[in-house]
Amino acid sequence: MVDPARLTQKIRAALAPCRLGDWPTPLEPAPPALAGAVGVAALALKREDRSARRCGGNKVRGLEFLLAGAPPGTVFVTVGGTGSTHCLATAVHAAALSYRTVLAQFPQPDTPASRAVAAASAASAALVVRARSRATLPLALLSAWRGARALGGGPRRWIPGGGAHPRAVVGHLLAGLELAAQTRPLEPPDAIVLPLGTGGTAAGVALAVAALGWPTRVVAVRVAPLVVANRWRTMQLARGAARLLERHGILLPRATSPFPLEVVDGLGKGYGHPTAAGEAARRLAAEHGLVLDPTYGSKAFAFLVRRATWDVQRVVFWHTFGIP
Repeated sequence: MVDPARLTQKIRAALAPCRLGDWPTPLEPAPPALAGAVGVAALALKREDRSARRCGGNKVRGLEFLLAGAPPGTVFVTVGGTGSTHCLATAVHAAALSYRTVLAQFPQPDTPASRAVAAASAASAALVVRARSRATLPLALLSAWRGARALGGGPRRWIPGGGAHPRAVVGHLLAGLELAAQTRPLEPPDAIVLPLGTGGTAAGVALAVAALGWPTRVVAVRVAPLVVANRWRTMQLARGAARLLERHGILLPRATSPFPLEVVDGLGKGYGHPTAAGEAARRLAAEHGLVLDPTYGSKAFAFLVRRATWDVQRVVFWHTFGIP
């Protein structure tokens, strides 16, 4: 049996992440009326939106590993949509460590949430380069990389979109181990439901479930294009994180059953486009005090609302982001 606390301590000692978040994030029971509305006996909320006072959300987990150990004056360059929570979290937390961030961004549908994120990102980043369309994003990336050099004073470091890197996945693995500590001595949940964008969060949580030997289903609701959000890519990220830990002398238990990750579609018209099901789910959640964003959280929660013969009774919903 894996000891979550001991494994967490070994990982932190080996990879030496910086400290950005307030851990553990709460695991809260949802109002019984909300659980009843989605047809489960017990619904718990993993409040990753409360991960940090400066800027919360699931991305903080990965950034603790991605920003760690950078030389003074480092300029981080990353990419995402205009409403990217990853871009926002990177800019805010890098600045808190006296680093600078340059963002290359592609347009996404205009919503109150995406406008709020875009404004907050622009206020925290050293430079934002916006592509006119996704087709011109490579040029925006080149301009961002050159702009980072023009800022001077330190090296440039690239962070993949969404923070989708094995080091970041390790941060989300720790979130899964944290959940294990919070659910004891209760039984593991039947399912964990979360949005699937670039895959780091789903990879880490599923890796934790496999290491713990839980029978839990990790259901990742796809909210980004298939080329980015798919089971193969997510599993590659999980394998990369396991290999990274192995190089540091940390062996995770081998899964005795298929990797516990299911991907279901929730994208709709496209990334950032609200869906009818997502907006209905968002209104339902709001009636019970749960605020969801239209790009990630509402589409994932819509899966809970619309699933018909899904035979589960104890569910954890991964609340990844709160609108600033």
